[in-house]
Amino acid sequence: MSKSRLKINASLLCGALAILSDTALAQADTLRAMTYNVLYYGDKPPCQGSHTESHGYLRTIVAYANPDIIGLNKMAAIPMFAGDHSGSAPVGFADSILRFSLNAAYPGKYAFCSYTNSSGADNISILFYNQLKLGFVNITDSYPNITDFNTYKLFYKSNDLATTHDTVFLYVTLNHDNSGSSSSDQAIRADQINGEMAGIQTHFSRLPNAINMGDFNTHKSSEACYQRLVAPANEAFRYYDPPFSPDGDVSYPADWDSNPSSFAPYLTTTTRLSNIPNSCGSNGGGKSWYDHIFISEALVYNQDGMRYIPHSYRTMGNDGNRVGKSVNDAPTNTSAPPDVIEAIFQMSNKYPVMVDLEINAQTAGVSKDLDQKEKVNVVNPVRELLVLNFSSELLGKDVTIQCTNMLGQIILHASFHITKEELEIPSVLAPGLYSLSISAGQYICNKMVVKE
Repeated sequence: MSKSRLKINASLLCGALAILSDTALAQADTLRAMTYNVLYYGDKPPCQGSHTESHGYLRTIVAYANPDIIGLNKMAAIPMFAGDHSGSAPVGFADSILRFSLNAAYPGKYAFCSYTNSSGADNISILFYNQLKLGFVNITDSYPNITDFNTYKLFYKSNDLATTHDTVFLYVTLNHDNSGSSSSDQAIRADQINGEMAGIQTHFSRLPNAINMGDFNTHKSSEACYQRLVAPANEAFRYYDPPFSPDGDVSYPADWDSNPSSFAPYLTTTTRLSNIPNSCGSNGGGKSWYDHIFISEALVYNQDGMRYIPHSYRTMGNDGNRVGKSVNDAPTNTSAPPDVIEAIFQMSNKYPVMVDLEINAQTAGVSKDLDQKEKVNVVNPVRELLVLNFSSELLGKDVTIQCTNMLGQIILHASFHITKEELEIPSVLAPGLYSLSISAGQYICNKMVVKE
């Protein structure tokens, strides 16, 4: 065969590979996650300006960022019950955020997960999500320590979900750690993350698709709370800080407080040098890196049908020229449109942080739920009866079952004493998708239910 013929064949092969590559990319979907410290957004009286103004700033930011997952932390606490004096935000403020900010930017796109304030703090974290792509299952774990640290379970609404009854799951943990630089402040942060991770470890044999995000208030990588995440005693529960690994753009040991210039594009504190446009928040310009999004090994190595897109970690609005400067100072910040830069300046003293994840459509139909080893199975699809099969370990146990719809509304809540391996419950479900939570003592599992 001639060399010219070989060149032609190689060209054809490259073209075919390009077509295959384009096809593979077309089959993949993506998710964008954002964490944002919103500095008592919603409090009354408002220290950030009127709620109407804050709604508008957040709307501008979200319209530009277009995230699928939004973790807002350090929100003013919303009253959880009548007479709850820890809450300074209006009752139903999360609905106001949907109406005037998120869904004002993208109509009908967003919903929010259940939230807690068992700590009785004056601030809380709330997870919002793209309900067109994702569903909320439950709060898998909740750890109260000064503020609440919740791990939320989401599932991907794959195109064949109604047929396969399986999907890919993602667990999102929200954080707002204790602030301060003293040794006692660092010890409190360590206790918070140790408690959070101890709770998470009761549910898994290793970390599943998981992101751990928020304002950690760490001043350097050697802090105990940071090391608990990136270098735990049990490697199965290691998180990765993407700019360090897998991206390799910066390296350990890292002290962003003492040497902010070495981490200039990642600094999240603060958006303001001296001109603070309201009565709360800190100044000083870009000087430290408190807000992070950590990712599990499963996302680094695409183990469970979802992966971190390399080098997608970024601090929105930080062009790398903000050390000791405001987000809107000279040189002109062209990393986002001018109205977005101004909204970031006005909304909070923190920058938002984002990562992108890719879901492989070819694996999205394979369940990647790593909750504790299977002790309960659900017979799908459900018709007249909801049928559960139990392992022998649960015989003789009292089991509580709660079924919620995709809006988080409780449809069924009941307790049973398990005497045999199969339990049949008359179905009261309308056709659709549901989340089923089953608990027996320390054992908790969550299942998807499809009612035809």
